Amino acid sequence: MSQIRASRLDKSRKRQAGFLAGPLPYGTFKRKVVLWAVFPLVILLLAYVLVDSVVMPIVTRQGTEFPLPDFVGQRTVEARMSLEQLGLRHEIASQEYSPGKEQGVILSQFPIAGTKVKKGRAVKFMVSLGQKLVPIPQVAGLSVRQAMLDMETAGLSVGEIVWAFSDTLPEKVVVFSYPAAGSEIVLGSPVNLAVNRGRAADFTYVPKVVGLTLNEADTRLREKFLKRGVITYRIDERYLPETVLEQSEPGGAELDIGTEIDLVVSAME
Repeated sequence: MSQIRASRLDKSRKRQAGFLAGPLPYGTFKRKVVLWAVFPLVILLLAYVLVDSVVMPIVTRQGTEFPLPDFVGQRTVEARMSLEQLGLRHEIASQEYSPGKEQGVILSQFPIAGTKVKKGRAVKFMVSLGQKLVPIPQVAGLSVRQAMLDMETAGLSVGEIVWAFSDTLPEKVVVFSYPAAGSEIVLGSPVNLAVNRGRAADFTYVPKVVGLTLNEADTRLREKFLKRGVITYRIDERYLPETVLEQSEPGGAELDIGTEIDLVVSAME
């Protein structure tokens, strides 16, 4: 009878131990280590896999990325409307002067066009401040050479040099500029100078004829009492035929009336 009870008790313990009864006998230290250390790690690992593969894609909206459009060249007002429709935001990262670009035009963007983005992403823009305006320096009373240097320092260039007459200023000095000194014009623009000729001037100033046609250059040289000198032809596919590529004396140089100016002119192949 006692053997039967012992057998039943042993079967009961085996049922309580379950499938681990074989490798991990009930009440052993090895079983306790597995139940209290290994099993929790396995459960944590399974939880991590579940969160990473199921929960996070839902939270981060994985699979909802779309290519970012190209906003370069657009005005910020136009780009903002498109961004709102896409669920994106924008930030003005920097602004700078840009010749030929109106104020408010987007010069560059980050991320660049084509980058995969999600809703809520901020797109950073570099925006144009437009063309920079600079004041014309005061050059009245200066020599032509000094006036050209002052214009260059101010970020401007010298355009036409014409004759003027003044009893209060020495010969060969600038009487006035036009546009007038103090006026604000676009950076890099030309400023014309009126130079005091005096009573008996036998000198003139060389006009800039590079970029003009040969006929236009002839006219400009005659207006300054200069002559066309030797013409040399050179093939240059960047320019139309009969376009002046070089001149023997720089624009603004002071020469005697009647001096010949040699020219290099573009030719066809």
